[in-house]
Amino acid sequence: MSDMKTCFKRVDYDLSNLLHYLDIGDIGLPDIQRPFVWSNAKVRDLFDSMYRGFPVGYFLFWENAQTNGVKQIGVGQKAHSAPSRLIVDGQQRLTSLYAVFRGKRVLDEDYRERKIEIAFCPRTGAFEVADAAIKRDPEWIPNISELWASGNSSFKMVKGFLKTLEAKAELSEEEEEQISHNLDRLFDLQKYPFTALEIASTVDEEQVADIFVRINSEGVKLNQADFLLTLLSVFWDQGRAELEQFCRRSRQPPAAGGEASPFNHFIEPDPDQMLRVSVALGFSRGRLKSVYQVLRGKDLETGQFSSEHRDAQFRVLQQAQAKVLDLTCWHQFLSALVGAGFRSGEMISSQNALLYAYAVYLIGRTQCRVPEHQLQKVIGRWFFFASLTGRYTSSPESVMDGDLNRLRGVDDAARFVAVLDELIRNQLTGDFWTTTLPAALNSSSARNPELFAYVAAQNRLNAPVLFSHKKVSELLDPALKTRKKSLERHHLFPRAWLEREGEEDRKIINQMANYALLEWPENIDISDTPPTQYVPKVRARFSAEEWQRMQELHALPEGWEQMAYADFLVERRKRMADIVRRGFETLR
Repeated sequence: MSDMKTCFKRVDYDLSNLLHYLDIGDIGLPDIQRPFVWSNAKVRDLFDSMYRGFPVGYFLFWENAQTNGVKQIGVGQKAHSAPSRLIVDGQQRLTSLYAVFRGKRVLDEDYRERKIEIAFCPRTGAFEVADAAIKRDPEWIPNISELWASGNSSFKMVKGFLKTLEAKAELSEEEEEQISHNLDRLFDLQKYPFTALEIASTVDEEQVADIFVRINSEGVKLNQADFLLTLLSVFWDQGRAELEQFCRRSRQPPAAGGEASPFNHFIEPDPDQMLRVSVALGFSRGRLKSVYQVLRGKDLETGQFSSEHRDAQFRVLQQAQAKVLDLTCWHQFLSALVGAGFRSGEMISSQNALLYAYAVYLIGRTQCRVPEHQLQKVIGRWFFFASLTGRYTSSPESVMDGDLNRLRGVDDAARFVAVLDELIRNQLTGDFWTTTLPAALNSSSARNPELFAYVAAQNRLNAPVLFSHKKVSELLDPALKTRKKSLERHHLFPRAWLEREGEEDRKIINQMANYALLEWPENIDISDTPPTQYVPKVRARFSAEEWQRMQELHALPEGWEQMAYADFLVERRKRMADIVRRGFETLR
């Protein structure tokens, strides 16, 4: 016989009670779990449906374990210091209702505050998003929030509105009755009935996420980071706000002469991404599931919940996040990427690799006290390696968990460097450089990590742009703002020429080994001319020494323009792999 039991209970509320529980903090409404993405028109439709007596869905709550006697971390006074229920599904709906009934502002997708203003016409019972014309029209109540926020009775509200209308034109008895009826009906929306399904606190977060997906196929799938951000909103609102502000500021360049900013040319991080770094630094965990359990107050050894344990763990998270959001640490880490040859986000194939490398950087800086000049190259080498090998592409949490386990307990610079070097040596063997990497370069993908590593290596080796006296690194500077990209990917054996020669497979024509970065005027001049014709003309512009160095750093064998195309691809892949190796070794 199955011993499976129902993991939820049904609870009925009217809207006024729901709002009251939000006011006193018994139900947690985190405004960061997801930014408020509903349009004002969708909020209007919600109120119109409720006004007509239509069903508008139910809420899914999750009971929070051990809420009694909890000291709240953060700001704002609530009657309940920790909510007994967290919102899993229906947050956008409940946020809409709370914002309108309480006259509160919401955060949009760009973390900017905005006001929801829904207008109502008592004569017709119509709802609209308030605009300038509606605000001037006495037939409309331009912002229904004022009805409830004012604290006035329905009688006073109706009497005041009728008096305003009668000042413009006389109303018949039937009109007065219809308007009064519609206003009473609007005012009574606070009695609208809702049903909530409340999941027991004993159900773990993976099951809750699964429940959410099964009952709400149109919703965005919850993940572990969503749950952690919910907890931050509930127990450490200041920390949530700091994450939010950091991510918002990273998206816009600071004003000239302004204060330091997290803005950069590599990544526009989201709060959950920076939270991952804090979790890795503070708890040495790559998997968020176990950290979520700890922050709920669960002892992983005994399985028991404790508010004291939760408060202690949040203090650890606070300390870690302060380091993660420190602008000096952030900019020093990003400078290590530049030093490794990576110039901008266009060369980043994995944001996981960047974020986890930042966690490793912080461990080296704060836990192992590696001197900064040494740490720059160590982290540059580590990121180069992680990006080249796609280390965090498959099962990134598990791989990062393993890396953090190896660093757990390491507290000196020499051991820190030794652990990373050992991990690198175990993967970057002789066979990797001579067999694995050339095979990986057999690709036509424009966003291949091996290709980005090749360009980074050229930057490290101060390679000139092909057929130019300028350097690759100079023209890849993201600070350059030009109408046309300074460098373009160019077919060494032009596509049109290969097609005339009978090659029809685009994957073969567009092989990485058939591309080089050229200045765009040069690219246009070459057009579809075969290399046997354009190479001698270009070569005449350079000395023998310049030409030899240029060919070497662009992995081109002597006399390549005369080679059969298939032979050229094989030979160039080997040489590209060697350039990657040489560039990587400069980081030692």
